[in-house]
Amino acid sequence: MEDALESAQRALDLSRDYKQRGYHANALRLVGEIPAARNSPELDQAQPHYRQALAVADELGMRPLVAHCRLGLDKLYRRTGDDVKTREHLATAATMYGEMGMHFWSEQVEVALKEVGQ
Repeated sequence: MEDALESAQRALDLSRDYKQRGYHANALRLVGEIPAARNSPELDQAQPHYRQALAVADELGMRPLVAHCRLGLDKLYRRTGDDVKTREHLATAATMYGEMGMHFWSEQVEVALKEVGQ
């Protein structure tokens, strides 16, 4: 995981240096995914990266990435017990995946919605 985080951070730095905003948004999400996957005290480091990735992706019209960020934020809020934010992000991700015909991801969100009782 340390190597993955180091590589993701390097991708983030390079995307910033070369002003590649699309890659930057993807790298931000990846830097958020790694601490989120570790389920460690570093979990709170994930949220700002997801939020920044969401903002850049939304600005650039990168709808699949926006939906992935929403799903990532859902997972974080589920761990912290914030049901309102969990449902908000899940509902938005579900709508977006459905509109884009991303069936695999739609199914993942449906499972998550059942888990949170919606």
